Amino acid sequence: MKFIKIFLLVFLFVSVQTILGQNTQRQLLEIKNNLSEIKPDKLEIMPSNNVRTKKKTGLAVLYSLLLPGMGELYADNYSLGQYFTIADAVGWGVVTGYSVYGKNKEDDYRAFAKTYAGVNLDNKDSKYFATISAYENITEYNTEKELYRQFDETYDINEYNWSWENQAQRKEYRAMWVSSEGAYNNVRFAVGALIVNRIISAIVAARSVSAYNKREENNLTWNINFSTRQIPNLQSGVVLNFRRRF
Repeated sequence: MKFIKIFLLVFLFVSVQTILGQNTQRQLLEIKNNLSEIKPDKLEIMPSNNVRTKKKTGLAVLYSLLLPGMGELYADNYSLGQYFTIADAVGWGVVTGYSVYGKNKEDDYRAFAKTYAGVNLDNKDSKYFATISAYENITEYNTEKELYRQFDETYDINEYNWSWENQAQRKEYRAMWVSSEGAYNNVRFAVGALIVNRIISAIVAARSVSAYNKREENNLTWNINFSTRQIPNLQSGVVLNFRRRF
C-alpha cells in the first residue's frame, strides 16, 4: 500500500513537470513568433534618403574661375550664376569679333604701306608702323630725332625707308592703323572684363556655398515618435521611432 502511494506521488510529480515543460516551450514559441512580427522600422534608426553633404568653397571657386557661373551651379544658386555665364559668353564673343576685325585692318594697312609708301614689311615691329603714320617720309622723321639729339631712335634709310606721295595717303593709312589699334585695345579691355567676371563669380560662388551649408544645417531635424504595441502573452511595450533628416 505504501509502495503504491509512493508510486502515485512520483507519477504525479513527473506528469506535472511534463505539463509545465510543455507549457513553457509553447509560451516560448509564441513569444518568438510574436517577436518576429515586429517590423524592423519600429526598432532601428531609419536614415533619410535625401541626405546632402556640405559643399566645398575651394571647389566652387575653382569652378567659377574656369567657367563663371559653374561655382554657383555647384552651390545650387545658378539663378544668379547664369548671368556670369552669359557675361562670359558675351565677353568671348567681343574678343573674337574685335580680334578678327583688328587683324583684317592690320593686313589692310600693311598692304597699303607696302603699295603706296614702298615699305619693306620684313622684321618691322608695331612701333615702326605707328611711326610711319605720323611722318610723311623717313627723312622728316630722322631729321626731327637728330634735332632733339635722339640719335638712337633714328632709322636706317636702307632698311626702314618709306615715303608717302602726299598727306592724303598718309592720313588714309593712319585711319586704317587707328582702326586696327582701336580693335586690339577693345580686345584687351574685353579680356580684362573676362578676368573681372571670373573673380566676381568666384566671390559669389564662395558666398553661395556658405549660404548653402548654413541652410542645410538649419534644415537638420529630429523626429521622435512614441507608440505602444500589445504583444500577446507579454506586457504592453513602448516602441520608439527615431529618424533624422537632412
